[in-house]
Amino acid sequence: MPPLLALPFPAIDPVALAIGPITIKWYALAYIAGLIGGWYYARRLVMADSLWGVVRRPSVADIDDLVVWVALGVVLGGRIGYVLFYNLPLYLSDPVEIFAIRNGGMSFHGGFLGAILAFLLFARVRRLNGYNLLDIGAVVVPIGLFFGRIANFVNGELWGRVAPDFPYAVVFPTGGPLPRHPSQLYEAATEGLLLFIVMALAVRRFGFRRPGLLGGIFVLGYALARTACEFFREPDRQLGFLFGDNLGPLGGGITMGMLLCVPMALVGLAYIVLAARGWTRPRHPVEAPAAADRAVEA
Repeated sequence: MPPLLALPFPAIDPVALAIGPITIKWYALAYIAGLIGGWYYARRLVMADSLWGVVRRPSVADIDDLVVWVALGVVLGGRIGYVLFYNLPLYLSDPVEIFAIRNGGMSFHGGFLGAILAFLLFARVRRLNGYNLLDIGAVVVPIGLFFGRIANFVNGELWGRVAPDFPYAVVFPTGGPLPRHPSQLYEAATEGLLLFIVMALAVRRFGFRRPGLLGGIFVLGYALARTACEFFREPDRQLGFLFGDNLGPLGGGITMGMLLCVPMALVGLAYIVLAARGWTRPRHPVEAPAAADRAVEA
């Protein structure tokens, strides 16, 4: 029986659909929802004349092709990042486990770096402005973050720290008998919904006329939101707290998630300053394609 100040974990099957030996999990659907939502939003952004000025924008066809590149970057980067940052000794002892993605293990920071690499490579191949592609990604990524964190909650993973006096604490099946913060929902609300609103307001205010600005805002915003949520999230069991023992309202120390957010925050702040000063603008702006051309591409 759960403690008095706790909510029972909702009995949600992590498998959304099963047809014979084929199973589709909510986590996979979260990735799909994030990609489709981001793809649709990105198409709308590149068709909005008021956001671009004279900066050359990608075409709708470019966005359609870019989705495949970014999906590969996120999956490969997320897995490699988890292997390197969170459980390297295990995978060195059993390298075959690196490919067992079905057992879980994805890193946002690794997926983030993989997505950046995909954006930059695509920009180079298509002769587009890499900063602008990254800015588009910055505006749409919170959609995927929201669905991803909801899927973490459904899976009963990445739960929060023990919270015996919190009225909305949850007893997770894999988290022991004690009530814990539903930190996945905190991350969905901050890294997903709140950051989506911030980026929507930013793109409405600044558009894509200052390459790198929106990307900097997103990177800084994510680093701050993730760091705040880390104070409520249980650190990975194999790592624990890296150092410090009594930081934040719930005690504990510095986690790997916090540590990885430090360079993100610095890079985000740097790009905000550089973009605001105009140092990231192309020296020879190219006029955007005519409306008739975009209609044909669409």
